[in-house]
Amino acid sequence: MDRATSTEHGRQRRGLLVVLSSPSGAGKTTISRLLLEADPAIAMSVSATTRPMRPGEKNGRDYHFVGEAEFMRMVVEDEFAEWAVVFNHRYGTPAGPVREAIEHGRDILFDIDWQGARQLQERMGADLVTIFLLPPSMGELERRLVARGTDPDPVIAERMRRAAGEIEHWAEYDYVLVNDDMDRCLGDVRAIVAAERLRRSRQLGLTDFVRGLIG
Repeated sequence: MDRATSTEHGRQRRGLLVVLSSPSGAGKTTISRLLLEADPAIAMSVSATTRPMRPGEKNGRDYHFVGEAEFMRMVVEDEFAEWAVVFNHRYGTPAGPVREAIEHGRDILFDIDWQGARQLQERMGADLVTIFLLPPSMGELERRLVARGTDPDPVIAERMRRAAGEIEHWAEYDYVLVNDDMDRCLGDVRAIVAAERLRRSRQLGLTDFVRGLIG
């Protein structure tokens, strides 16, 4: 396997970790899906979780479904790059695959909340870029949650209550986008990813390349 992904000029680069966060209903799951469809060079991170498997989900593809005891063993043995409790279930990102992806120039997308983003920032630093999606209004956010038709009224009320607290963390992110138009928001996310891939710090061997240019 190649050590890192080649750029258009044949040079290599480190992998990129992209975090997408938003309150429920603001569009991060849809934007994540569209980004993955449009950009084959990026793959979705597969988290471990203690929540039950839902119809249509597959272990190892959607999540690594584990019991409470196994999850806590992984926490104690420091096997997670980040983990958090969300709606009474534990979710965590195994650290090993993340480090391997970075070193081999592969890009990974994370659909996680501010808690996970903060932990990844502490552990992964310069390899991470974080994007927060805001709804155009709280009224529109509630309308989207109702339109999904997947949650009863008490759950929607709880999601709306939590949304305000999640939005309070917007300033911790590198980029903040208002998702009032799905196509435009996706285009902005793709532009961010393209620019971050070209950062000088991610281009391996660039110093030697420049030295060769100037003799």
